[in-house]
Amino acid sequence: MTAARRQTRQAPVERRWSSLPDRSRTNVAPHVLPHSAAMELLQAGVDLSVIALWLRHESIKTTQVYLHAHLALKEAALARVKSFNGQKGGRYKPGDRLLAFLDGL
Repeated sequence: MTAARRQTRQAPVERRWSSLPDRSRTNVAPHVLPHSAAMELLQAGVDLSVIALWLRHESIKTTQVYLHAHLALKEAALARVKSFNGQKGGRYKPGDRLLAFLDGL
C-alpha cells in the first residue's frame, strides 16, 4: 500500500482518536483499531474477502495474516485444555491409516 493511500485510510481514525479524552493512559495506536475490529469480524465468522475489502487491502494475501493469527488463538486455547478421561488434550494427530486413506483420495 502506498504511503498516500495509507494516510488517506488512517485519517478518519486519527481524527476520531485525537478527539477522545484521556487517551494518554493507553498504549493503543490508532492504526491498531481497524485491525482489532478485523479480528473480531473474523471470529464472528465474516468472510476473509469481506474483511480485506473493509480494510482496503489491495490483495487478500495481505489479510491472510488475520487467518493465521486466528489459528494461533485456537492453538493457544487447545494448549490450555486439560486431559479428559485419560485423553491428551491439544491438536489432533491422525494415524498412518487415515493419512494413507486421505492420500488415496
